Amino acid sequence: MTPEDAAASTASSRDDAVLALLRAVRDFGDAHDRMNGALKHGMDMNITDLAALRLLIMREERGVAVTPADMSRHLRISTASTTKLLDRLSAAGHVVRVPHPTDRRALVVELTDHARSEFFRLFGQRLAAMREAFAPFSDDELRAAARVLDATAGAIDTE
Repeated sequence: MTPEDAAASTASSRDDAVLALLRAVRDFGDAHDRMNGALKHGMDMNITDLAALRLLIMREERGVAVTPADMSRHLRISTASTTKLLDRLSAAGHVVRVPHPTDRRALVVELTDHARSEFFRLFGQRLAAMREAFAPFSDDELRAAARVLDATAGAIDTE
């Protein structure tokens, strides 16, 4: 095999691996969309409501407070739409607005225990299935997969 043939083979192998990964990302995105559809119906809310709850759960895990302005930026909706969203989620018993811990002029949005338990009641089975799916992989493989998913999220979410 000539050096040119080896280079072409390597490029083709790389292209095949990238294409396989892009297909896997697409398939994951489809599965995630279906899961979100099931969650939104299970909790009787729209996709933006569910995205707001997911944001609150993610930030809560990191110990980061969420203001209405943070929510507007994350969801890419207007402040008026955010107010309506928070009014709706509050009326349904999913969130509360509380004083900001360090800025008396601001509010933060927090999940209620009801919303947290409802979300995890519906999501818990899927979370357990994902953990089980990860079991055969080594720690290094899981860290590599996390890097790939983080890079993919960064490439998709450019704003």
